[in-house]
Amino acid sequence: MTSTGNVAPALRHAAEIGPAVPDAEALALRAVHRAASDLRRGTPVLLTGLPATPAGGALLVAAAETVGARGLAELAAAAIAPPALLLAPIRAAALLQRPIPTAVQRADAHPSEARWLEEGVVALRLPATLLDPAALKRLADPVAERLLPEQPELQPPPPLAAAALALAKLGRLLPALVAAPAREGAAEALGLLSVPAADILAYPTSAATSLTRVAEARVPLEDARDARIVAFRAADGGIEHLAILVGDPEKLAAEGGAPLVRAHSECFTGDLLGSLRCDCGPQLRGAIARMGREGAGVLLYLAQEGRGIGLVNKLRAYTLQDQGLDTLDANRALGYGADERGFLVAATMLQQLGIPRVRLLTNNPDKMAGLAACGIAVEGREAHQFDANGVNDKYLETKAERFGHLLR
Repeated sequence: MTSTGNVAPALRHAAEIGPAVPDAEALALRAVHRAASDLRRGTPVLLTGLPATPAGGALLVAAAETVGARGLAELAAAAIAPPALLLAPIRAAALLQRPIPTAVQRADAHPSEARWLEEGVVALRLPATLLDPAALKRLADPVAERLLPEQPELQPPPPLAAAALALAKLGRLLPALVAAPAREGAAEALGLLSVPAADILAYPTSAATSLTRVAEARVPLEDARDARIVAFRAADGGIEHLAILVGDPEKLAAEGGAPLVRAHSECFTGDLLGSLRCDCGPQLRGAIARMGREGAGVLLYLAQEGRGIGLVNKLRAYTLQDQGLDTLDANRALGYGADERGFLVAATMLQQLGIPRVRLLTNNPDKMAGLAACGIAVEGREAHQFDANGVNDKYLETKAERFGHLLR
């Protein structure tokens, strides 16, 4: 038996002061992170709305690409109405083979519920033949599209539908969910996690502003021997973002200078494997080499694979590109926006590094505007262009013509 006297001092101190009480924001981040993880496992989640409003009831949701027979059974046991499938309009239009309106107005909406009006969400009534895990995957994934035994019909989207799709995106899942209004107390009886829809919608901002430095080490690089890596983690404990510091950019900033900075979204295929489909690898290595030559700079390596859709969905987008779509339309066909990234993560990292002014190494005007909107003074743009390689020519053309990148 272990005596109290053998307990480490830190543990004794913790016992004396009592249990830690996380603040409300940390608890909200934790709950949303857990809910996204449950969706990835195929487990339904309960979204709660605005109790003061007539239509602010709870909504049970499960990810169409991961839910199995058990998850569907749990959803059926806890629901008070038949489930619907929630999709982005472009995916619903492909399934129904006709244009879909981008908003459904709810005549019965309470004034305080106005922000829950579901713009950009389509609900499809699911016949029994489609309430099957394999059929749901086909409905969700345009890469796996096949003929269906029965076509679903449109119905008004439920309250909280937009938050449901947002939660799927946070889990890097296809934004396609089976959803049904919940029977009171049934979700708790089944042990299903509950999370407020408002916390889901606030999550990107809350997670970005909660970033803290958790580790730092000197890591000499081939093109920048005087380099350090600083890791940042959000309060939800999710994937870390990294800052690669070359030389002493903090000192330069403290003296009033504007260090060279690149905000680089991670790209497994380009950065690590040398994929020719994009220009990410050359941009990454070129940025570090330039900072090495200049003697100072910061490369923010952001966990925003595939413009924020994640690696698995980026591979799906590649399949759609091979079928004729460009990179923008491929992302949309999956139910995502053309670019799902945020700039608050990068701005928070720079602020914590003590770098309020930058010269931004980019071809993307949106990065300049986004960082400026988050309080970083962008004192100039440094071009960061690399020649096409015979494979990524169309990709670069799309960047210039449809994303407005300054490549010409």
